[in-house]
Amino acid sequence: MRPEPLEEILKRASSLGYTSIELAGEPSRYTVNGTSALLQKYGLTCWGVVTIMYGSRNLAASSEGDREATIGYMKSLVDPSAGLGGEIVALVPCTVRKLQPGADSRDEWKWVVQCVREIALYAAEKGLRVALEPLNRFETYLITNISQALQVIDEVNVPNLGVAFDPFHLNIEESDMITALRKCGKKVLDFHLGDNNRLAPGDGNLNWPLIIQTLRKIGYTGALACEAMPPIDRTQDSHFGSKQMGPESWDVEAGT
Repeated sequence: MRPEPLEEILKRASSLGYTSIELAGEPSRYTVNGTSALLQKYGLTCWGVVTIMYGSRNLAASSEGDREATIGYMKSLVDPSAGLGGEIVALVPCTVRKLQPGADSRDEWKWVVQCVREIALYAAEKGLRVALEPLNRFETYLITNISQALQVIDEVNVPNLGVAFDPFHLNIEESDMITALRKCGKKVLDFHLGDNNRLAPGDGNLNWPLIIQTLRKIGYTGALACEAMPPIDRTQDSHFGSKQMGPESWDVEAGT
């Protein structure tokens, strides 16, 4: 997700001891053959691909055309993930930062279930799992907690569908995040690393030893995708302040 060539990202990730990467869901930015060669060059693997939900991408859109286009977009992420040996597609169902519904809530829920089922079935044909990610209330109004995510998973009723668990989002929404993690159990298919303030683990106030212990207890063996931002001092007298260093520009995911 960084605004720099993929090779620079892979070179840095490899030097820091990461073993895999979760690619931003913009297939136009890379080819399977080219990315495969770079992964091999730096001794990394592809864990999966994560959807980038901006613009008209929205499985809950009132426009059938927009929903179909979003399904097509998400299917287009399954193929490169599978082609690179990935295991998952992390799926955010709705447009990020869209905070108001565009239709009746029952219809939107129905559309999400129908669309996610189609995507999950397509992914299953390619041998991939789909991880549904709840976001916090400041980034979406639909599917913001684990109970909602599990309800979608139950209604979709496809074996390869589970949860992408992100403590940054869920420490806001869950009264007891560890209980929520235990509730997911084997349904956790992807896990993002970011503290309560979206800094690196340990730079906030989440109990990471307990989080990792709980992941082990529920049997999670997948990647830990680093989705943290560096601390940036934006005061006028700081040499770190820069218009080019906005949070969106520094969002990066790499697995270990």
